[in-house]
Amino acid sequence: MVFLPFLVMVIALLLGVPIAFSLAGAGILGIYLHTGNWNMVIGILGMAPFSTVADYALTTIPMFILMAFFSASSGLARDLYTAGANWLSHIKGGLAIATVFACGIFGAMSGASVAAASVMSSIAMPEMRRHGYSEELAAGSIGIGATLDILIPPSVAMVIYGVATQTSIGKLLIAGVVPGIIVGIFLAIAILIWVRVSPSHAPETYRVSTAERWASIKRIWPSLLLILLVLVLLYTGIVTPTEVGAIGAFLSAVIGIAFGNLRWSSAIEAIKLTIRTSAMIFMIIIGATIFGSYMALSRFPQHVVAVITEMNLNRWVVIVGIVVAYFVVSMFMDEIPLLLLTLQLTFPLITNLGFDPVWFGVLSMMMVSMGLVFPPVGMIAFVVSATANVSLVKVYKGTSILMIAIILTTIMIMIFPQIALWLPATMR
Repeated sequence: MVFLPFLVMVIALLLGVPIAFSLAGAGILGIYLHTGNWNMVIGILGMAPFSTVADYALTTIPMFILMAFFSASSGLARDLYTAGANWLSHIKGGLAIATVFACGIFGAMSGASVAAASVMSSIAMPEMRRHGYSEELAAGSIGIGATLDILIPPSVAMVIYGVATQTSIGKLLIAGVVPGIIVGIFLAIAILIWVRVSPSHAPETYRVSTAERWASIKRIWPSLLLILLVLVLLYTGIVTPTEVGAIGAFLSAVIGIAFGNLRWSSAIEAIKLTIRTSAMIFMIIIGATIFGSYMALSRFPQHVVAVITEMNLNRWVVIVGIVVAYFVVSMFMDEIPLLLLTLQLTFPLITNLGFDPVWFGVLSMMMVSMGLVFPPVGMIAFVVSATANVSLVKVYKGTSILMIAIILTTIMIMIFPQIALWLPATMR
């Protein structure tokens, strides 16, 4: 009987029911089956929406999202790609490397991997096609590059993890910086090796004048300065993550206006999209809270923890099992509902085993980023395929080859936890 709500949720998701309502519906069924009391169900439904979203920490989310849409409306993605291409086009595979770093920086500005994949597909793919790059390499660099925003602040997924687990959001955001840089470096190395082994995937190189290079930097230096400001403010703790988001949103709008790219109509549209996206995320959080109420009443997470503890397994065996499970589930579900659903079970387990919550947060993000581009689903893979008009098989081939960078970084984080924990430990 305890598994029936899980079955109902899976069936609802397969039938295309929105994730928020699938979670809420399964939770309502579970609460009633466990208590047999509709009054309790009504009581939880009456309290859950307000008590869930009336959390000051959650105001960080719309601020980061507004920053994302202001950045997108200001033409930042095109400027970043142009600058990267101007500086790296003389290297074999340089346009693919430029795409990865443009995706990473744009993601850091926007905090939206799907948006980064969509925008960069329309900008980078035509340029790489024009210079003879294979669709596998081009689509792979866009897809994998778009996942970097999950690690590099501001990251909405990190905020969700922090709120769900009551872990310091500031430390989580800073913890993703070093792993994000390592993934970017490994991706660049992977691309260079790929085009060395198979030169036909990146046949052309070209040079631009020194004047053009520096001119392209002039277009992006305010945005790079804004990223640095966000990191410094988070690291020093001078302001809260919510205030950082508000400052970032305001300054991204100022940068767009200063360069003449952000019009009044674009700003209004960005605000509308922010409201729509934030409402969707908050609905998912409410649905997850209702389902979480069933989990709490059934004490299912506590039973799982007790069973695994009694098995006397090595804690690293358990964490490897969790990593594999996350990787598999993330292929079928977006990062936010995945985190809200699974953390109710995995977080008590990893804390009981003595793992650091911040370290596990970074590890979770690594697994989510892999699932976003890996077959058979991979949401970002679908976005790249549709936006760039590339066969889904070619997208999967490219992302699967470049995913070695994420896998290697994940292994390093598991062997050397201080990669993720060193920077947060030095925060004030």
